[in-house]
Amino acid sequence: MPVKTVSTAIADGAAARQALEGCLSQGGVALFPADGLYGLACDPLNRKAVERIYRIKGRDDGKPAAIMYLSPLAMRELVRDLGQGVAGAVGRLLPGPVTLIVPNPRHRYPLACREDPGRLGIRVINGPLEGVRLPLFQTSANLSGEPAPSTFEGIVPEVRDEVDLAIDGGELTGLPSTVVDLTEFDENGNWTVLRDGGMSRGDLIAALGPE
Repeated sequence: MPVKTVSTAIADGAAARQALEGCLSQGGVALFPADGLYGLACDPLNRKAVERIYRIKGRDDGKPAAIMYLSPLAMRELVRDLGQGVAGAVGRLLPGPVTLIVPNPRHRYPLACREDPGRLGIRVINGPLEGVRLPLFQTSANLSGEPAPSTFEGIVPEVRDEVDLAIDGGELTGLPSTVVDLTEFDENGNWTVLRDGGMSRGDLIAALGPE
């Protein structure tokens, strides 16, 4: 079956949002524009779809993936699981170019957590896909070990031709999300940057206090 391709430029992304929700709800794999780089997405509870993403990327190295939300309302149940400090930090930092590693006491989304179900990476972003009601299992749209693409044209055919839906969002910033570990934040206020990216340390300090 040929890959369905839509653009976020059409009707302010309405067609792309509808197509993405349909793809995920039917167990498909989608290629989509995040804020900085293109990613692959599927239903985070669909094991076959998650395993398919890893086959497309040519890896299954046990690394955890993040859960992305395109509507803050979609993550309200998850936020209720969090302590007051972490929940407040989530509210101050998201949406934004940051991935937050938060405590996961209910072990939600185990396919994304992999070997450590007590920790979960979460993202919320704005943009033309904002408003999609389903959570996304998401990882970068590149072959394992290769750079993640920031343009639709930069996505290699080995990835682009293997998905069910490809969403062209034009050229992105090229910056990955900043990854911040908040798993000790409720206990002692500690936080740690695991990867530098689109959110500056100055912005993090302003929101969270000294590192």
